[in-house]
Amino acid sequence: MSKISEKERETMLDLAYEAMERAYTPYSRFQVGACLKGKSGRYYLGCNIESASYTPTNCAERTAVFKAVSEGEREFESIVIVCSGKNPAAPCGVCRQVLREFCSDDMPVVFADGKRNFVESTLGALLPHSFGPEDLL
Repeated sequence: MSKISEKERETMLDLAYEAMERAYTPYSRFQVGACLKGKSGRYYLGCNIESASYTPTNCAERTAVFKAVSEGEREFESIVIVCSGKNPAAPCGVCRQVLREFCSDDMPVVFADGKRNFVESTLGALLPHSFGPEDLL
């Protein structure tokens, strides 16, 4: 499994917690922040943004990916996701599939709770037997 160095993980955790503070969660009060590192070395931050009709709500992970892609980044090294909950929250299925569009199976995915307790995995472990762009060719 690919890993993030301890120093890099701590930097990305700090940035993800900063992003979490900007979450718009008037309904669930469950804040999430994400820090996505591009191959360029640049960090892209995202937070969850809720909507009263729920369906258009956007997760922190997708916010970070969409920001990065809209700015021209297409390859990523790692992602760290944090939440305000009492347990680390893994990315939802939709976020896993969006990450799969741009990320390799061995990309490190770290998810942490509000007290910095974390789980480290890979995208492939979170989304086995995935469907990606190469499956359309």
